[in-house]
Amino acid sequence: MEHIILETSRLLLREMRVSDMDSLSSILRDDKVMYAYNGAFNEEETEQWMQKQLQRYKDFGFGLWAVLKKDTGEMIGQCGITMQEYNNELVPEIGYLFAYKYWHKGYATEAAMACREYGFEKLQFDALYSIIRDTNIASQNVAIRNGMHIVGSMVKYYRGEVMPHVVFCVRKS
Repeated sequence: MEHIILETSRLLLREMRVSDMDSLSSILRDDKVMYAYNGAFNEEETEQWMQKQLQRYKDFGFGLWAVLKKDTGEMIGQCGITMQEYNNELVPEIGYLFAYKYWHKGYATEAAMACREYGFEKLQFDALYSIIRDTNIASQNVAIRNGMHIVGSMVKYYRGEVMPHVVFCVRKS
C-alpha cells in the first residue's frame, strides 16, 4: 500500500519513487511543459531531478510529490513543498509542474491549495512562498488562486541564463 501524503477530491499526492521515472520523464522532457526552464530536460537532467526529490524526502521529510489522478492512478504531475533560497535564507516553496495535457483543468490549483494547508497545519510553517519565472503567467495565476500575493522578485541563473522570477507569499492566518 502506498503512503498517501495528501488527498483532494480528484488527486492523490505521494512521495515519488524510482518506478515513476517513465512518467516523470514524459513530463520533464516536454518542451511545452519545461518552457520556464528554457526547454525540456535530457535523460541525465531528469535522473538528477528525481534524485534531488528523493534526497529532499530524506533531508526534510517533504519535497515535490507525485500527483496521481484518483480515478486512473496515472501520475499527471508533481506538486509539493521544497526549501528554496530567497533573501539569503531558506524558505518553504510550493511548486508544481504538470503534464501538458492536464493544464487548465484546475489540477495545479487543487494540489497547491492542499500543499498550502499541509504546510501550515502539518509542517507548521508561518509563511509559504512560490517563486515563479516572470514569463510563467499560468503558474502565477495558480499562486494567486492559492491566496498568495507578490512580495518581491529575484533572479535565478539556470542553464547559463538569467531568469527573473516573481516571489509570491501567503501567511498563516
